[in-house]
Amino acid sequence: MAALLALVSAVAYGAADFLGGLATRRSTTIGAVVVTQATGLVALVIILPFLPPAHLDAADATWGVIAGVTGSVGVGLLYYGLAIGPMSVVAPVCAVLVPVAAGLMFGERLTPMATIGIGLAILSVALIGQDTHHEDGTRGVTALIRSRGFRIAVMSGIGIGAFLVALEPTSSEAGMLPIVVSRSNSTLLFGAFPIATGRPATVPMRALWLALACGGLDMAANPLYLVAVRLGQLSLVATLAALYPASTVLLARVVLGERLSRAQLAGVACAIISV
Repeated sequence: MAALLALVSAVAYGAADFLGGLATRRSTTIGAVVVTQATGLVALVIILPFLPPAHLDAADATWGVIAGVTGSVGVGLLYYGLAIGPMSVVAPVCAVLVPVAAGLMFGERLTPMATIGIGLAILSVALIGQDTHHEDGTRGVTALIRSRGFRIAVMSGIGIGAFLVALEPTSSEAGMLPIVVSRSNSTLLFGAFPIATGRPATVPMRALWLALACGGLDMAANPLYLVAVRLGQLSLVATLAALYPASTVLLARVVLGERLSRAQLAGVACAIISV
């Protein structure tokens, strides 16, 4: 069940990223992010009364705050990095490696088959993220590693990975409340950014529905992942959830008609085998 929930969350995360990417093309980046974060928070608050009663203790609240801060850093750097350099491979790979390392540090033990599956998943993410049309692709590995975009990508991946790790220690008695705390923090942080910097955060009507749908899907993915990580091993659940780039790429192929390279097709195959 944990694996199935993690996979469904990956599909939702990937679809949210796809819609969020379309929204940012048609509006300001910070405006789209603020709308998506606020939408998810409102949706969660609306459904809370229909969920079983939950109790939030100090530890769960603390982990929720940590998840909100690290997730905000990861997402913020992700959008910023996409604007300045190639990071479609590095950020998701780092987002896989951080929870795997944390899981092993927490004492989790992986079977040989699970280890192979994680390795294939990391390879899958790397292949799916290949962008054969990016002009920086000809600069070589050394130049890429030294680039500013690479450093931003690493920090973004660490932030996203830390978000996935922070939700694991929360108790089942807390229900979805850690997500409420996390999303409240991220909404406040992103909402304060345009005020502090004076940058506009407008979202035209043509992009508003995309941002709203992105926020709804993202919020649907978070509870799915939270339940999955409470039921299963962090290293395995987070790896499956981190396969979200596959659904983003496939949606781009189906909806926008974008062609998949041989590397990306191989990545999709690796994702299926890894699962």
